[in-house]
Amino acid sequence: MIGTDRINLNVDPPPDLAIEIDVTSKTKISAYQALRVPEIWRYENGNLEINLLQGEQYIKSQTSLTFPNFPIIEEIYRFVEMSRTIGTTPALREFRKWVREMISRL
Repeated sequence: MIGTDRINLNVDPPPDLAIEIDVTSKTKISAYQALRVPEIWRYENGNLEINLLQGEQYIKSQTSLTFPNFPIIEEIYRFVEMSRTIGTTPALREFRKWVREMISRL
């Protein structure tokens, strides 16, 4: 949040989305539950998993609440594979282009 060094959950809302790609350790799902983060994306072993908070539990989903019209799971896989074949910088360029195109359709 702009102008904030630390989140105060008594005042500040939880993040809309948490994205976890750390390959060395994973945050326990209970930490996200305690923060009431509505959506978590976890990338592990070449797969992206979307989890949505429903009540007190997270459920797996094929679509995002934050980006409902974006085919996130398929496209993230495609761009990760692209980065392996053409390199990270060109893949990021293509990813940004794809995001702009998706936003322009909304």
